[in-house]
Amino acid sequence: MYENQIEGLHAKASDSYNIQVKIRVMVVDEMKFFFRRIMLATAAWIWLGLSGNGIAMDTEGCLTCHQYPGLAKLKETRQISILHIDESKYAASAHGKFACRKCHTAIEKVPHTGELQVDCTTECHLSAKDKRLIGKYPLSRFHHKEQSAIIALQDPSSCRTCHELYPHSENNMVRALLNLHTGFMVCEVCHLNKANFPDSYYDWNGAEIADFSGQPFGTFYNPNLKKAHKSNHFISRISVFTLANGEKRSLVNTRDSGKAKEFIRLINSLTSAEKEKRLAFFHRDINRKEISVACDECHSTRSILDFQKLGFDQKTTNNLVNLNIKGLVIKYKTFYFPRLFEN
Repeated sequence: MYENQIEGLHAKASDSYNIQVKIRVMVVDEMKFFFRRIMLATAAWIWLGLSGNGIAMDTEGCLTCHQYPGLAKLKETRQISILHIDESKYAASAHGKFACRKCHTAIEKVPHTGELQVDCTTECHLSAKDKRLIGKYPLSRFHHKEQSAIIALQDPSSCRTCHELYPHSENNMVRALLNLHTGFMVCEVCHLNKANFPDSYYDWNGAEIADFSGQPFGTFYNPNLKKAHKSNHFISRISVFTLANGEKRSLVNTRDSGKAKEFIRLINSLTSAEKEKRLAFFHRDINRKEISVACDECHSTRSILDFQKLGFDQKTTNNLVNLNIKGLVIKYKTFYFPRLFEN
């Protein structure tokens, strides 16, 4: 009799244990679901917040980088590859409801590899007829209506005598992000050796003629300049100045431009020692910088630039000081995209 009672107690205990286990599993599952929802909502808020006005469902955060006009790199052919995507124009396009990696299926990380491997048949264009039409369409021009970049700029500095319009090419992770600064500041803002010019300060330079691919940005209109130069667009960039005898003097190096042109003309006939000597001369006031240092110099509360004094409103100033993309740039050598929205 006692054995039957004990067995009954064991059975009840076992049933109770099983019920508790089931409850715990249900609770854990509910918690997992809850936190997954929280993670998804938070991730969506972060990515959409980073991407600007949040018009398109940029769930993968592509516009964290690609939202910026002037985002560009040089191809091996020395042609400019424009990487900017205007979110509102993309959202209004026939493909605006699709996430980027629905077509750019090979992209898994930054720096990108396989960005030109486009598959238009993941969810649509599945028929044989569609596939034939896609095969004839020049996909390299697909985003051209959504892209903006400067393709020519009147810049008489010695820097531009030797260096490309978009000069940063060594670091695959950040080259395009660094190149977008071409349209907003002169080289000396980052690269001038400030120790040689302790009284230097920052202000807008005079008008420069600029030719654009796509929608012009960062421009202002000066009718007198248009009459003189017959150009539609002029930009003013942040530059470095000093006071000499009470007068404002630009620290952009134009005085060596003639010597730089001569250097380019003679470069193939110069010995290695002569090249090194001349390059040292041209770069005597120039610093190379680590990416993290260059970012923090401007995009931080200790910024060398007084954004409000330069005319930016408080919201834009806050965005520039607390630039979210800076973390991606300085913390990672390779960044793998999280797959938060997959089952």
